[in-house]
Amino acid sequence: MIGKAVEHMFETEEGPKEEWRGMVLARAPIMTSWFYITYEKDPVLYMYQLLDDYKEGDLRILPDCNDNMASEREPGEVVDSLVGKQVEYAKEGGGKRSGMVIHQVEAKPSVYFIKFNDDFHIYVYDLVKTS
Repeated sequence: MIGKAVEHMFETEEGPKEEWRGMVLARAPIMTSWFYITYEKDPVLYMYQLLDDYKEGDLRILPDCNDNMASEREPGEVVDSLVGKQVEYAKEGGGKRSGMVIHQVEAKPSVYFIKFNDDFHIYVYDLVKTS
């Protein structure tokens, strides 16, 4: 399940279920029945007990796509890490946010957790190299 794209069904306050697409990032340390997950609709870090949702059919693992970076790497290949690096995010309105890369997802090395100085949430970004 780790590193896999998923569709996760949530019950809304109005009653009907709503589908969110996301990615299971890692299993939480110590609390091993909990998983880190992020969603396309809201790229912050969530932590849920996913196995019950999976058993009940509310969490569906999507088929692998061909752009899996982990499978393209050679065994033992070193992946550059941005952990500990300061980052700056340019907002659409022209402002900037400063923060730090705090974690690299082992199952998908291009995915990082970023903590911005002006926010208590942890954001999840898939960072790709551009030339």
